Amino acid sequence: MKNLFTKKAVILVSTLVLASAAGLTQAQGNAAAGESKAVVCGACHGADGNSTIGENPKLAGQNVRYLAKQMHDIKSGARTVPLMTGLLNNSSDQDILDIAAYYAAQEKTLEGANPELVELGESIYRSGIASLNVAACTACHSPTGQGNEQAGFPALGGQHATYTANQLKAFRSGARANDGNSMPMRIVSERLTDREIEALASYLSGLN
Repeated sequence: MKNLFTKKAVILVSTLVLASAAGLTQAQGNAAAGESKAVVCGACHGADGNSTIGENPKLAGQNVRYLAKQMHDIKSGARTVPLMTGLLNNSSDQDILDIAAYYAAQEKTLEGANPELVELGESIYRSGIASLNVAACTACHSPTGQGNEQAGFPALGGQHATYTANQLKAFRSGARANDGNSMPMRIVSERLTDREIEALASYLSGLN
């Protein structure tokens, strides 16, 4: 009887482990399935996620967790993006994960930073501004600008300078507020001048 109970327990545990693994695989999204689901996104973001318009973000190479969160926020209204109003209404959680996985698998192109702004931008990104209690951006977004997949912090390297600057200013004004209860981006951006934002955005556009 004891052996039978042990065998049943082993089977139960094994089943739960396999189910958890299957759930994890599904939660990661399917890039192949996401390619066809992302066709409509290509009009603004480029077929491979490398948009050609500075106001539209590059999605290529961005981590899945961040992309999925932004799509959910846009769908729910937590983040307002007029051009995307209604586009995700019929997208399931799995659709969103698949689209995110597709873009995450693409290679992001790099931009060219303005040489006149590199020194200031690099200083802010790597050292912050101690006098204003602005922490170094590398703490969340990594020294190479690749972000932090596990924490859901976005990759910033290679992003259009115009888009990055616009988002920092949106956080600063409060027009964008989906950075969580701790408000890290709102707190940082409200302490930056327009020139500092432009320098930081320019530096990031060429960071690899």
